[in-house]
Amino acid sequence: MNAYYFRLNISYQAFEQLYRTPNTIVKVRDEGGRMIQIPAMRFVPFFSQLGVRGRFQLLLDDNNKFQQLTLLNQ
Repeated sequence: MNAYYFRLNISYQAFEQLYRTPNTIVKVRDEGGRMIQIPAMRFVPFFSQLGVRGRFQLLLDDNNKFQQLTLLNQ
């Protein structure tokens, strides 16, 4: 299992646009400097009137398949 940690701060308006566009990808740089592409739909559970904000943990299996996305803190 591979774990990646990153911070994200997307405003309500910006995320709403991402969410409405099919197959949209959010690109982030993890704390180790690697670029990660995550489907915007994965962030919907964390979407609020503030947008999507906080430090996240992304877990992928050994084949780089999505396992879990967790909001660690805001």
